[in-house]
Amino acid sequence: MAKAEKPRSSGQDSPHPLRGGPGAFMMRPKERAKNQRDTMLRLWKYLGGEKWPLALVLLLVAAASGLGLLGPYLFGLSIDKFIAMNDLPGLAWLCVLMFTVYAGSSAIGYVHAWLMAGISQRIIRMIRTDLFTRLQSLPLRYFDQRSHGELMSRLANDVENVNNVLAEGATQLFASALGIIGVSIAMFLINHRLAIVSLMILPVMALITKWVAGNTRRGFKEQQEQLGALNGLIEETITGQRVVKAYCREPHVIAEFDGTNEKLCKAAIRAQIFAGLLGPMSNFVNNTGFAAIAASGGWMAVKGLVTVGAIASFISYARQFTMPLNQIANLYNAIQAALAGAERVFEVIDETAEIVDDPDALPLQSIQGEIHFDDVCFGYDKDVPVLKNVALHAKRGAMIALIGPTGAGKTTIVNLLTRFYDIDSGAISLDGSDIRKIRKDELRRALGIVLQDTFLFAGPVMENIRYGRLDAADEEVIAAAVTANADQFIHRLPQGYQTPLSERGGNISQGQRQLLAIARAILANPSVLILDEATSSVDTRTEKHIQEAMLRLMAGRTSFVIAHRLSTIREADEILVINHGEIIERGAHQALLDAKGFYYNLYISQFKGQHALE
Repeated sequence: MAKAEKPRSSGQDSPHPLRGGPGAFMMRPKERAKNQRDTMLRLWKYLGGEKWPLALVLLLVAAASGLGLLGPYLFGLSIDKFIAMNDLPGLAWLCVLMFTVYAGSSAIGYVHAWLMAGISQRIIRMIRTDLFTRLQSLPLRYFDQRSHGELMSRLANDVENVNNVLAEGATQLFASALGIIGVSIAMFLINHRLAIVSLMILPVMALITKWVAGNTRRGFKEQQEQLGALNGLIEETITGQRVVKAYCREPHVIAEFDGTNEKLCKAAIRAQIFAGLLGPMSNFVNNTGFAAIAASGGWMAVKGLVTVGAIASFISYARQFTMPLNQIANLYNAIQAALAGAERVFEVIDETAEIVDDPDALPLQSIQGEIHFDDVCFGYDKDVPVLKNVALHAKRGAMIALIGPTGAGKTTIVNLLTRFYDIDSGAISLDGSDIRKIRKDELRRALGIVLQDTFLFAGPVMENIRYGRLDAADEEVIAAAVTANADQFIHRLPQGYQTPLSERGGNISQGQRQLLAIARAILANPSVLILDEATSSVDTRTEKHIQEAMLRLMAGRTSFVIAHRLSTIREADEILVINHGEIIERGAHQALLDAKGFYYNLYISQFKGQHALE
């Protein structure tokens, strides 16, 4: 009987929309953090560790902005003081000075970008580490209630949103704000009349930017949604390619892909049209502003109110004035996405960690392996009990078999013994000590677990087996594989024990993955064995070899065995029949058959026609 009592997350591990590319800041959908102030304060705490490098970056940004403001002034000065006076030596000297100013501005810009890249990556490393560390400390109940895709999105996409703004947006925002303030001051210092004319384009630019940004945001939000749907369809189809081919559904998935792809295409066209409007419209407004400055400046020059050099400086400043406005508009959505992403990350970091140990928890001494369940009640959902008043006693070295229909509570008993979950009431003891009073890491090291859902990591076969005991020598790993009957198939792999496994062991069969998991448990040399459908994915011949190995391994060890094949648990010291969360029958194999109850009917139905009872 398959394990199914534990609630499973319904989420699909689907990839999230890609971010970046041309106009990436403008492209991001607007997503606001619920509490922007607190989120910004949390981010500032991370920035606090980089306060001196950050202060240096801000000084460099201010210096680069100042040099950028000096260039147009020198350009106007060259016209009024040197060109108008035919002073070629003076003009040459000023040109050298202008080159030095612009080169210095570029060099400083490179330095502060280099420094900010280091600062942002160190901060993101801390955030990513804090998030991953917290995930490792959260109880399994947390993961049951959330999809893997959602958690991956927080660790990857949300953290990357914060990284993009820290690495690119923070200094750009500061530089843009300085640029607007500095240009405004410089223009008023040169000529307040022309400054007023120049600033007249500001409200027009603000209205255009707001209108274009709003439509672009909606367009790209739709594009990202369609892109996410398309990526999810691709991931699902590739993962389920065997099923697609088995049921000849290729035409159907192609048609579904074409439909989703068409929606993405139309959404992307609409988004790109609006995104492309800002540049031309900004250029039109800017050129109109330049024309107004030229016309007003020309009239003022005729009246002797301004010099030609001042007009030239104003035109240069006007170009510098509109560019920061566009940058700030583009950064707005990115900042909102970053704050929303940071808030989602902090939500996980603030989750209550799994209680590792009681303050008075004691280390394990020599382990005998005697286990008691005393009136244990538990439910994954507090309102839906899974186990009801379960009581059992496993003596040292005993083999306890758990059987029952799907969802009866068999695997839940194992989950409670390993403290993957803590009981709601009652008590579980190991050698007379409540397991809640035992250090959790030592408790789990005393347990060898082979689950129905075998998980292997990407890496060599040798290292996957060694995961059971990291300090094991190669010879011990090989011996464990031999005991688990895995050595033969490992030697047939291209590189033997050094053959790299793909993610989740996808390049070997399910039965072979099960054998490696059993070898891993054998290597751990535990005091208590837990075998949850450990032979569910192997053929009958292989199962026989594994059973022989398991009998040798279980000698002298307390063992809990969940098995769907009743033939594998006939030698158990006690068989517990579980239904609806309660132990309804218990006893040895023959005694349960003689009772002709639930176990008898289950056994008869499984071996009907095989004369198993003869």
